[in-house]
Parts: sequence; C-alpha cells; structure tokens
Amino acid sequence: MTAHSDEYNCECHWGSEEDLAQLKTPDTELSTDLLRRTWQATDWNYKASVLRRILPQFATALTRGLIEPVFGMHEAGLTFHRAEWQQWPAEQAAAVQEFLHAWWARTLTDPDPAVPAYEVLALTAEASGALGPWLHTWETHNHPAADQHLTRAMAHWEYDLLGDQLPWNTWHNAEDMRAELTAWLVRHAPARLRTHGAPEELLHRIRLLGLTGPDRWEDPHWPGHRY
Repeated sequence: MTAHSDEYNCECHWGSEEDLAQLKTPDTELSTDLLRRTWQATDWNYKASVLRRILPQFATALTRGLIEPVFGMHEAGLTFHRAEWQQWPAEQAAAVQEFLHAWWARTLTDPDPAVPAYEVLALTAEASGALGPWLHTWETHNHPAADQHLTRAMAHWEYDLLGDQLPWNTWHNAEDMRAELTAWLVRHAPARLRTHGAPEELLHRIRLLGLTGPDRWEDPHWPGHRY
C-alpha cells in the first residue's frame, strides 16, 4: 500500500519531499520520527491511503508500546477513526477489526502488557466509535490479569468519572460513553475487584459512581476531589 499519488503535506510543518516520497513507495520502513509525524498529522487529503501505508509498522509499534502520544492512546485511535477504516473494502476492514480485537484480548490476559489496558480500551473505543463491545470482551475474560487491569483502570479513572467526565478526550458522544462506562463499572466491577483484593476505598468509589448530586458528595467516603 502507498499514500495517494496526489497526497501532499506542508514542508514547513510536516516534513520534506523525501519524506512524502517514502509514503508513496511501498514496503520501505519509515523512521520512528517519520512514522510519528505521519500518524499524528490530521490534515491529510487521503487519510485512508496514508493509514493503509503505515498500518503494518504502526500496528507493530502500538502493540510494543513504542507509540507515545502527547495526551493518551485515544489519539492513536482517532487516527483510525479519521481514516474511516470501517468503510474500507471488506477484507481490509476485517483485518483492522481482527487486529484491534486480538490486541485487546491479548492485553487482558497479559499481566504486564506494553500498553495499559485502560489505554488500549480508549484507543479501541475511539477507533471504532463504540465502547460496548470492548467492555463485553473484558466482562467475559475471567482471568486474574483481567481483574488486575480492572483495578488499575478504576484507580486511573476514578477522579474523572466521579466528576462526571469521560477519562479521555473523544470525538464521539462523550456523555453516552461516560454513562456506559460508569454503568458497566457499577454493575460489573465490584465483585471482580473484591476477588482481586482491591482496596476498600476503591470499592467505595465505584459505589459512589452509582450515586448523584449530594448523595455522592456528602457520602462519608467521598474522597474530597475538587473540580
């Protein structure tokens, strides 16, 4: 795969003619810096072609934890979303879907993945525009590592969620995603976290997610967060 023959980007802000020529040449490895500049750029005219060009190398770098976004892995998910991969030819779209699901499933069973599960979840949710399928996979993975990742994720998310904010920036409906994630945690997380030996205070914070207004803020276990 190559970038579109008419693709162009600003030499001042993105890179040189030589860099652009590499994207229009198949089967050549990009430097780490060129790969980063390419996936982070949002102003490509033919976004699908650009992503198809870099995808084998990009996917490998993602799973090895070599991609370092500024604000979080949801940024890499948006690269997929902007390229509208779900509208690609069926075989290509199926390959991307298989990659995302395989990476997510592998992450959930790996005690020490290169990318934390909560970051992979944000990426897959942004890439697909949906949260439910990925949460369902987490729910069905009855594995000690999956429970450990849930404890770490809740510890990472609780400040934002208790402030009624999604823990990552999204191009989709943030309120719907937040509500879906919160409801799933309240329903599904306590039993698994107890089994994993999560701190009692963390369990209380999940309980608080099921409360609203003064019932939440005036609860004896409110952590005192200020927003």
